Amino acid sequence: MTFYEELKARGLIKDVIDEPTLIEQLNKPCTVYIGFDPTADCLHVGHLQQICILKRWQNAGHNVIALAGGATGMIGDPKPTLERKLLSAQEITHNVQAIKKQLGHFLDFENSSARLVDNYEWLGHMNLVDFLRDYGKFFNVNYMINKDTIARRLETGISFTEFTYTILQAIDFLKLYQNYNCTIQLGGSDQWGNLVSGTDLIRKVCGSDTKVYGITSPLLTKSDGGKFGKTESGTVWLSKERTSAYEFYQFWVNTSDADIINYMKRLSFKSLDEIAQLEESLKAAPEKREAQKAFAAEMTEMVHGKQGLEEALKITSTFFNGNINDLTVDELRSGLKNAKKFTVESGTLLVDALVQGGICASKREARDLVKQGSIQVNGAKVNAIDATLTKDAAYNNEFSIIKKGKKNYFVCEF
Repeated sequence: MTFYEELKARGLIKDVIDEPTLIEQLNKPCTVYIGFDPTADCLHVGHLQQICILKRWQNAGHNVIALAGGATGMIGDPKPTLERKLLSAQEITHNVQAIKKQLGHFLDFENSSARLVDNYEWLGHMNLVDFLRDYGKFFNVNYMINKDTIARRLETGISFTEFTYTILQAIDFLKLYQNYNCTIQLGGSDQWGNLVSGTDLIRKVCGSDTKVYGITSPLLTKSDGGKFGKTESGTVWLSKERTSAYEFYQFWVNTSDADIINYMKRLSFKSLDEIAQLEESLKAAPEKREAQKAFAAEMTEMVHGKQGLEEALKITSTFFNGNINDLTVDELRSGLKNAKKFTVESGTLLVDALVQGGICASKREARDLVKQGSIQVNGAKVNAIDATLTKDAAYNNEFSIIKKGKKNYFVCEF
């Protein structure tokens, strides 16, 4: 199976410009690029597919460019419904630097086959007259307004600023072609119009026989229609400061059976044969969740390293099977970040706290659970009806952990 055939088998190819000629070009090393908009100072799981695609191309012996939108980020790719909030130059600069550092975690920039480039280098100093004379003349307005991204916005309105975004992205491709012999632009399926604009501009400027290509990949979505990368607690980030290794691991291990194989094909670096074996395991014994566990471990190690994976596995194992006192205070906080929390005064009766925290509906239920041995406080079973919760007995004198039954945890703060 060729590299391109594997990309197709993994579901990473949707639309292609001049596919037959492109396939021929892939017999030798090519240079490809993907752009990353600095709308935040941290990448999230929604970026993972594009990051992994660049990594696959680099692993296959091609040259890759990660383009940070230091200039285009000041405008923003048009959203389907409304205008983006404009970020300040200081915010953009900060975000670009943060994203560059993060991308270096996934791509080998020490190797000459990969580089980071900021489009502020050529767009940031361009004046309006140069923009209109050198590039604007190549774009037909009637053609532009029929592109999906812009057409969807015509009813609600689109500013001239966002209308010009496709021109700026086309200039990016042209500059990367001229400066680095980059002949292939990669992107999500929502970027098809921008990819076509880029190849069109290059051919108009450099000659109609210029060989440049665009490849889109289907957007990663959930089978139930929900938005990929979102949980009840919000966006899943590729940074331990925003999303801990444990939370990250749990996000993937809780992937539905309907989605897991698709996600693995798109994001995992396991072979297709290995993925097929895990798919068989999923069919034969779905309750074991072997595919989810293998995928969660791979993704967590890729983003958080071996130490992060070990921490995630330790917390997971402890909360489901072990003694929570084997965890550090930081690990407890990480594992219970999304647990229900409530506040009490030191010395509050446990029975009262159970009702106050919504753990039990009544004092009678609370007393019954305590008598039955169904309540644990800080890892120890409590049977005394007159037991109290005190700050002195809390972790770091700050919080205690109440466990109801086998797996329901609550955080009691003082």
